[in-house]
Amino acid sequence: MRAAAFGAALVVIYTALISSADAITKLIAGGYAAPQLFCLSGLIVVALCALADRHRSQQRGFRTHCPRAMALRAGATVLAAVSFFYAFRHLPFAEVFLFIGLMPILAGLMSGLILGEHVRPAAWAALVAGFVGVMCLFPTGLGSVTVGHGFALAAAVFGTLSMIMARFIGRYESNSLAQVFYPNLAIFGVMALALPFVWQPMPLSDLGLIVAYAALLFGARWLLVVALRLLAAYAVTPLMNLQFVWMVGLGAAFFGEFPAPGTYLGVAIVIGSGLFLVWDQFVPATTRPAVPSMPLRINGIKTDL
Repeated sequence: MRAAAFGAALVVIYTALISSADAITKLIAGGYAAPQLFCLSGLIVVALCALADRHRSQQRGFRTHCPRAMALRAGATVLAAVSFFYAFRHLPFAEVFLFIGLMPILAGLMSGLILGEHVRPAAWAALVAGFVGVMCLFPTGLGSVTVGHGFALAAAVFGTLSMIMARFIGRYESNSLAQVFYPNLAIFGVMALALPFVWQPMPLSDLGLIVAYAALLFGARWLLVVALRLLAAYAVTPLMNLQFVWMVGLGAAFFGEFPAPGTYLGVAIVIGSGLFLVWDQFVPATTRPAVPSMPLRINGIKTDL
């Protein structure tokens, strides 16, 4: 119970950090291509990882026991980052949040397929309620689909896959810093290939924004990896809907964006479903239906989930 409460608190802090990073993404997206932001920020996060490892009491490096799972997480993170970049370029904050709100549903589906985690029927009801709430947040409805919506949907799918793989890896190793290091190393490497074709000179103010973005992203991703070891993925992702509160404030302050009054009903539904799923973590294990273990091969070693 204490671990679940601590995990929930970490996710709340994560939402504040990642929403601030998203706001910087939206600011940068109007004047630069994705590789310029992500190549520089990826390099900074990799350097921060190396610095953090150097100052740990026990230097553990970045060795991983799940290289294939880590590669899948890194690839999904790259695709999610690029998709979110162009989603923020084409859509207002509130509309991107619609697709962030879809992530609990996607996490519920992926958790069963990849992690073998049992999602109780009551939790599925909460997930559906959260989805209904998210529908209330979409200012213009679903009738006018644009390329921005396509990028936002792709971002939700790949972002959820990245988080599910983080929880998968967390079952077999506790080196959370490695889970921040490798995805950002992948982002840096991929974007460095495209950077020469899109580079534009940057003033110091914009470079400072990228440094701030990298620092926020480093802290957010590290906290999320730790939280995913403490809470089930389908409980973490609804809590991430608290981003809407931060996004409304940032959208109003920096972009002049104000959601419709009806969106607050959606916020209440979404937050309510998230709180229910956190409460679900406190239900004693003896009251949950038994779930048979699932044999799985990890790097050639047979184990049970």
